This record gives sequence, C-alpha cells and structure tokens, in this order.
Amino acid sequence: MRDDASVFRALADPTRRQILQDLRDGELPAGEIAARFTISAPSISRHLSVLKAAGLVTERRAANHILYSLVADRLAVCVGTFLSTVCPEQIVLRQRRHHRPDAPHRDARERPA
Repeated sequence: MRDDASVFRALADPTRRQILQDLRDGELPAGEIAARFTISAPSISRHLSVLKAAGLVTERRAANHILYSLVADRLAVCVGTFLSTVCPEQIVLRQRRHHRPDAPHRDARERPA
C-alpha cells in the first residue's frame, strides 16, 4: 500500500492538481496533457511521475501514446480518511445531507408502548 503522505505531497503543487482535474472526464494522452500547460513537456512528465508514484494516476500504452487516467478512489479514500480523522464532525454532516427529508428521523420514531 502506498504512503498517504505521497498523496498530499502530490496535491501540494497546483500543476498536479490541474492535471487531476483535467483527467476527471477520462484518460488523456501525455502529449495532450502537456499541451494544456506553458511549462515544458519534460516538466509535465515529472509531474505525471509524482502523481503515478502517489497512486493518483495510472498509465497505459496504446500504440505510440501513453494514456493517463485518474484513480479517483485513491484520492477520495486518502482525503476522506484524513478528514474523518481531523474533522470527525464532518462525517455526521455528510450523513445528515444524505438523509432523506421525507424519511422519519431515528429520534422522531414512536416507541412501542
């Protein structure tokens, strides 16, 4: 299992965060990712390597292209675990948001006599 600290190190850079946002709609070839930035292709390659090492992206080869994909579960679990530890009250707030307003609340149910 990868170290969660590597995820936060990867997220510390705005270029890497933008790459993750760009990948949210599906995989992209490395060249297309690089074309979205004003920095050099080798710099983008290093950013992609950091994201891959953190487990936030995967790569696959297709002919002459390297395609990158977001590993959304890795990001969600890591950040969610951290938030649950640091802000446990957020778990309650999320549960309340997902609670259907038309369903009876646990405390509001009548108890049998």
